[in-house]
Amino acid sequence: MAVRHADAADHAACREAIRTGSRSFYAASALLPASVRRPAYGLYAFCRLSDDAVDDVAPRDRAAAVVRLSNRLARIYAGQPMEGAADRALADIVMDYAIPQTLPAALIEGLAWDAQGRGYETLCDLTAYAARVAASVGAMMTLIMGVRDPHVLARACDLGLAMQFTNIARDVGEDARAGRLYLPLAWLREAGIDPDVFLAGPVLTPPLEGVIARLLAVADGLYSRSEAGTGGLPLACRPAIRAARLIYAEIGRDIERAGHDAIGRRARVPGRRKAVLMARASLPLGSDLLLEEPAVPEIAFLLEAVAAQAPDVARSRPAWWNVPGQFVRVLDLIEVLREREAFTSEVGSPAAP
Repeated sequence: MAVRHADAADHAACREAIRTGSRSFYAASALLPASVRRPAYGLYAFCRLSDDAVDDVAPRDRAAAVVRLSNRLARIYAGQPMEGAADRALADIVMDYAIPQTLPAALIEGLAWDAQGRGYETLCDLTAYAARVAASVGAMMTLIMGVRDPHVLARACDLGLAMQFTNIARDVGEDARAGRLYLPLAWLREAGIDPDVFLAGPVLTPPLEGVIARLLAVADGLYSRSEAGTGGLPLACRPAIRAARLIYAEIGRDIERAGHDAIGRRARVPGRRKAVLMARASLPLGSDLLLEEPAVPEIAFLLEAVAAQAPDVARSRPAWWNVPGQFVRVLDLIEVLREREAFTSEVGSPAAP
């Protein structure tokens, strides 16, 4: 019998890390069956804490933080995780679901690019970055759901890319004030914007609004492609993934309604609106005509890594989703989130996505 590393306290800690770190994922994950929700919390906790490990240190210390992350990942795959709930949880997850090391290593590589302060000249360059920090996570989530079909994996990666592009569009001002710029540099120059001048004093202008709108349009195309992959997931998992897609796409709609102002405000999706979108996630899926669309070239290495590592034992798919009981829990959760958002608005605390 394989050695287990994580215990109930570790799983609870991972759940708490996501509850406080990402309201959008936490809300959508309530629709997942318990057999998938627990490893999903473990995976996202490791991803979240990895991002914080690099982002929350001084710039001069970030390269060393990336090295420490790589060492932690090596220990996880050696079956000797370091102390920490997320590390122990991920050690079990990668073993249980035959997740190739290339996938979480890609995430860490993307964080290394952040540590280097790398800029992205073209959309292809930005897509290569998003493939590492977001599409890799989408692929790992799909494996946790028991699906290894390359077409479904490609559409999951599309969803990860779309979410990352939405995040970039939402955080243009916040990132610029921190000295970071993720918008394609060539797009900025085409719009008459000098990237260095913009970083020195980020302001909203009509040309910048056009660049943000352009990135959101790319994200929308990827959201449309990703929908076809949802039908390839177990029935029990489809509402949660569709809810995540709808909620993140709604962030883009909020940016649009504000005139593409991502400098002076941070787009958000209120709790009531999340509840509506989560209810919509249970409706029948649309066409799967885009399921076999060619994968975005920048995510090919992720698909190849999965194809090269077959699972030792085929895992059973989650049981049928209990619609009435699940929605009662979800609506209760939404009400809690709504009350928390109202409280944070009163005290002036920034809201997570």
